Amino acid sequence: MDTIKMKAYAKVNLSLDILGKRPNGYHDVEMIMQQITLYDDIEIRKTDQDITIHTDCYYVPSDSRNIAYKIAKDVLEMKHIESGIHIEIKKVIPVAAGLAGGSADAAGVIMGLNILFDLNMSLEEMKEIAVKHGADIPFCIEGGAAVARGIGEELEVIPSLKNTWMVLVKPPIGVSTQSVYKNFDLDKVEKHPDNEKLIEAMHKNDYRFIAKNMYNVLEEVTSKRHSIIGQIESKMREYGALGTMMSGSGPTVFGIFKNYKKAETASKHLRRKYKDVFLVQAYDGGRHE
Repeated sequence: MDTIKMKAYAKVNLSLDILGKRPNGYHDVEMIMQQITLYDDIEIRKTDQDITIHTDCYYVPSDSRNIAYKIAKDVLEMKHIESGIHIEIKKVIPVAAGLAGGSADAAGVIMGLNILFDLNMSLEEMKEIAVKHGADIPFCIEGGAAVARGIGEELEVIPSLKNTWMVLVKPPIGVSTQSVYKNFDLDKVEKHPDNEKLIEAMHKNDYRFIAKNMYNVLEEVTSKRHSIIGQIESKMREYGALGTMMSGSGPTVFGIFKNYKKAETASKHLRRKYKDVFLVQAYDGGRHE
């Protein structure tokens, strides 16, 4: 085998809570993450050169700054692989959107290399390598749905939502994750998600409870700077969303709908005003029941 093709799936947060800040600057979190059927296409090809990478998105680095490149370099060196590789990434997941697009690509690369070179790495081994490059990458390797704790790398796998439709809107603004966390003040947070009850609802596939009770403590930081977040959420509810929230540090907003028809109608309305609108389902990662 000289070439492998992978799908790198995005995620949304169904909750995001921050419990404290570590001396090294990282935050302790507890959040529920769910993969969705929005993905980038990745092709990895063996070559005679070192590592080359190309994306069809001009503002995504096509060099050693890309975390997909970094994780590939780490694996090739660690496993003493002398072959070069070329990585081709076709972007669909919006960049810097709170959907873990870069982390998903990095996860797709390490999983692809595992197959391409018959490395027989376990999920745990891949996650151990991956966490050095980003706290969301282990989840993107695990797939499905999980509760993430620590800095995001401690995963408790839970059942994915089933038969659930979501509409995503990425507004035409950029949000720096680092800036959002920097401006977050835990002492001023008045509301936290009830993750215990949300986890219980995930086990029951009670998407109505989840839609009405999901909460993201970072949303207040981002929405204060960008009123468009609240505007999109209002439109989502107007078009029938059972609940709506910002994913990650933003700015993508998603809504949960009870059926495909309502979600499709909402997405059509929202596309009249916003360019990046996606109609997706929860995805179980291909492994979990």
